[in-house]
Amino acid sequence: MKSNSASPASSIGYGKGVALCLSATVLMGAMFPVMTDALARVDPFTFTSLRYLIAGIAFAMLLRHREGAGAFTADGHSLVVAWLLGSVGFCGFGSFVFLGQQLAGPDGALDASIMMATQPMMGLLLSSWLRRSAPPVLSLVFVALSFSGVSLVITRGDLLAAIHGPQHYAASGLIVLGAFCWVIYTFGSMRFARWSALKYTTMTTWLGLTTIVTVNAVLIAVHAVHAPTLSTLYSIAPHLLYMGPVAGFGAILFWVSGNRILGPMNGVLFMDVVPITAFVVSALTGFVPVPAQIAGAALTAVALVMNNVYLRRRALRMAMPPRPVQPAAASGGQ
Repeated sequence: MKSNSASPASSIGYGKGVALCLSATVLMGAMFPVMTDALARVDPFTFTSLRYLIAGIAFAMLLRHREGAGAFTADGHSLVVAWLLGSVGFCGFGSFVFLGQQLAGPDGALDASIMMATQPMMGLLLSSWLRRSAPPVLSLVFVALSFSGVSLVITRGDLLAAIHGPQHYAASGLIVLGAFCWVIYTFGSMRFARWSALKYTTMTTWLGLTTIVTVNAVLIAVHAVHAPTLSTLYSIAPHLLYMGPVAGFGAILFWVSGNRILGPMNGVLFMDVVPITAFVVSALTGFVPVPAQIAGAALTAVALVMNNVYLRRRALRMAMPPRPVQPAAASGGQ
């Protein structure tokens, strides 16, 4: 008879997935306050190029050590699709999110971090689109609540001031676009079943780097951004030490590995941790969020948790076998 309880192995595997995703989002949350100072010294495109070059070298060395030289082959998967996902995930996320954070100014770290918490809702909509089925109505209600919380954060509770500041919308729009890029990258991992989490991360990082460096070079050539000087590189070295090896190499590897275990729909829920970490780090560095921002972050978190609980219960109800039909009572009595 099949037991309904989870096996120790499956429980350990689930716990490992939770630990990986939680560790990844804590490390990701701290990167936004770190970037506040870095973006005052260098443009986001140059920083993204340098960050992923550092992370890419670490990924390649680890993949070569663990899986050998043959690990760098396609193994039946499309390198074009891998390049597209790497470009969207790394170039799209790094460029759009950090450009938006730079445009938002000193408050951009909190704005960007709370936008990351909308990714579970984006994942729900993307999953529904891929399956060609409408999301549940109650989930759409939670989507509306989530974005209401985001609006409180980005407007600081002052809607009239936001109306007179259209540049704020541009910054927020870029951050949301970058967040959606990361959702696409996360879901794309499931298309590469024959690649390990490390291989998927390594291959997409290096393929995406071709896009990142090309965009950066074009922007420098047309004088849209300045080529970094040695003094600039020296000034951002501490930021790169965190953003490359820690938030780039460690966090992304943990993220992809955890999502392979839990699945992207469950994994992206952990992006709720990002704004919490960013709020704590920002407060420790002297920037305390206003009450409206705290309320908005809480509303977004509650909406996301309620949506996840609802979807889990709904999935369990749908998976339950139908109740057997009771035979009709015999006529004529006993």
